[in-house]
Amino acid sequence: MAVGINKNKSLTVGELAQRCGVAISTIHFYEKKGLIEGWRTTGNQRRYGRQMLRRVAIIRVAQRAGVPLAKVKEHLDRFPRGTITAKEWAKLSQDWHDMLQDRIVALTQLRDQLGTCIGCGCLSLEDCPLRNPDDVLAEEGSGAMLLVD
Repeated sequence: MAVGINKNKSLTVGELAQRCGVAISTIHFYEKKGLIEGWRTTGNQRRYGRQMLRRVAIIRVAQRAGVPLAKVKEHLDRFPRGTITAKEWAKLSQDWHDMLQDRIVALTQLRDQLGTCIGCGCLSLEDCPLRNPDDVLAEEGSGAMLLVD
């Protein structure tokens, strides 16, 4: 059992799922992936501390922003299993902000260059700005360089 959990204020898997607006299977999935944790009662029923409400909320926000669950786990593992503080959330959100900003830049470039790709239809690996930015593969020779072992 996690440190600092008050068993008298614990939640069943159904209560946690309902409060978080997710399916029970989602709670089980998050636990299996190590994103949240609970314990079993003497009657073999799953219980979760109330701090898991915040963790599930953070996971849901991250998923909505497109942060992969592996990255969410990597970041959550840096903090104690108790409630995530405002300071910890600020650090977490800044890390995700930077990652999302990089993704926005990449997607904007893709969006802006996609029209020329569809227009020509060639998907040339030699000079396609989507598959070969700045023509870095030209130094390796002509042809489908990405397909050669």
